[in-house]
Amino acid sequence: MNKSEIVGKFRQHDSDTGSCEVQVALWTERIKYLTEHLGAHRKDFHSRRGLVALANRRRRLLSYLKRTKVDSYKNLIQRLNLRK
Repeated sequence: MNKSEIVGKFRQHDSDTGSCEVQVALWTERIKYLTEHLGAHRKDFHSRRGLVALANRRRRLLSYLKRTKVDSYKNLIQRLNLRK
C-alpha cells in the first residue's frame, strides 16, 4: 500500500493526515517493510537501528492512544492486527 491509501483508510475526517491513528498505520507499514528488508540483509545495522527507533515511537504513541481514547485504540489494534 502507498501512503495516500493508508491515510485514506485510517483518517478521521477529510483533511486528516496526522492523527494518531494515521501515524501508527504509516509506521506499521514502514516497520513491515524494514522487517522484510532485514530478512534479506542481515548485517544492515543502520536499518536495524532505525527499525528499533520506529517501533519504540509507535509503541509510545499507542500507549498515549490507549490512555486517552480507549475505543479508538482497540479499533486500531484490531484493524492493523498488531496484538492477538
